[in-house]
Amino acid sequence: MLSSWLVGLSVGMCKSLFEKYVMSTLVNRLDSRQADFNQRLDQLLAWESVSDARVAGVVGDILGQVKSRGDAAVLEYTNRFDRRSAQTMADLVVAPEQLHAALDNISPEQRQALQVAAERIRQYHQHQLQNSWRYTEADGTVLGQQISAMERVGLYVPGGKASYPSSVLMNAIPAKVAGVDELTMVVPAPDGEISPMVLAAAAIAGVDRVITIGGAQAVAALAYGTETITKVDKIVGPGNIYVATAKRAVFGQVAIDMIAGPSEILVICDGETDPDWIAMDLFSQAEHDEQAQAILLCPNADYLDKVEASIAKLLPTLQRNDIASSSLKNRGALILVKDIADAIALSNRIAPEHLELSVTDPEALLPQIRHAGAIFMGRHTPEALGDYCAGPNHVLPTSGTARFSSPLGVYDFQKRSSIIMCSPAGASELAKTASVLARGEYLEAHARSAEYRIIK
Repeated sequence: MLSSWLVGLSVGMCKSLFEKYVMSTLVNRLDSRQADFNQRLDQLLAWESVSDARVAGVVGDILGQVKSRGDAAVLEYTNRFDRRSAQTMADLVVAPEQLHAALDNISPEQRQALQVAAERIRQYHQHQLQNSWRYTEADGTVLGQQISAMERVGLYVPGGKASYPSSVLMNAIPAKVAGVDELTMVVPAPDGEISPMVLAAAAIAGVDRVITIGGAQAVAALAYGTETITKVDKIVGPGNIYVATAKRAVFGQVAIDMIAGPSEILVICDGETDPDWIAMDLFSQAEHDEQAQAILLCPNADYLDKVEASIAKLLPTLQRNDIASSSLKNRGALILVKDIADAIALSNRIAPEHLELSVTDPEALLPQIRHAGAIFMGRHTPEALGDYCAGPNHVLPTSGTARFSSPLGVYDFQKRSSIIMCSPAGASELAKTASVLARGEYLEAHARSAEYRIIK
């Protein structure tokens, strides 16, 4: 009797220890009160640009070839990398009727989802429109600012495995709300295959032209222009290592949105949300790729144990569990903090792309949040809603750049020109000041140009 009880106890203890070991290998556990916490957090957050000398060399060659050879180079690279057999660039252009056919052929549920999301995104971004303004001073001088939209924008959309119709909506709709004249979308179609939902999203968003090219050659074509593709003013949209490197290389020739790092989520929880919900919220970013980062901050150690148990339970149910597992193991963390104030301080230090405030009163915390790409408030606002259909843009600053960057918006497709119109009296007075400053900088022509306007 006693011996069997001891055996049972031993087996039970081993099982418990084994389960704890398995869970401990799933995700990092940190405590903000540990002496080495700052060092461990820095190591966890560290992420270097994906580009390297080899990639930069390949991209440099492609950019040079497209710049000098135009369509011929784009056609050559597209046939080689995407296994296409196009004879001319015309073979790579998607006709408008194909876009509308895609919209007609997707399922009614898919079409409705795209249309609902598009309308919500459009309504939200209409609030961002900036208007020109001016005022007149007492002497008649007029000062102001004229707002105008960019003429041409290029939108890069990933193809193949990474097919994101939501990215089409999030990038194209703000550009159209801003008043961009011509929006050209490039999307690779490996083996001639392309997502019907991507084409349908382009039709709904009002994309003017779709060309099935991708990679660095597509970025080069948009930046430099070819016989078929008109040079654009700005390139937006996500892409792989070659696309990101090419965007960085052509910056200055054209504007770009950002060089994005891996996707991120940071959750601040008071320990009262269903742990399964939080585990799945962490997975929603971890499943993107192995370098994605998912972090939970909570002052309740028992709750962190519950979330870890939920992770162990739910992770095997994911289709992309291999990717999510790698992400959580290498870059994810459950962090025990002293209190919610400590959590907010850490959040501002990390400056996450997505921040969930899964607490009873998120409004009370909001004024203390200094750095975050998007803030999801309350237990019933998962980050996934923002990815698709809440309305705000899902193109957000990553890798701590929320300290100085903002979500993509209408303002990214508008330019501001200063307006100055001096009356004779106003010019005379301003010229006296300008003359002194110009001569102080030893710029005589500046001074004399202003002095001509002084009324004697």
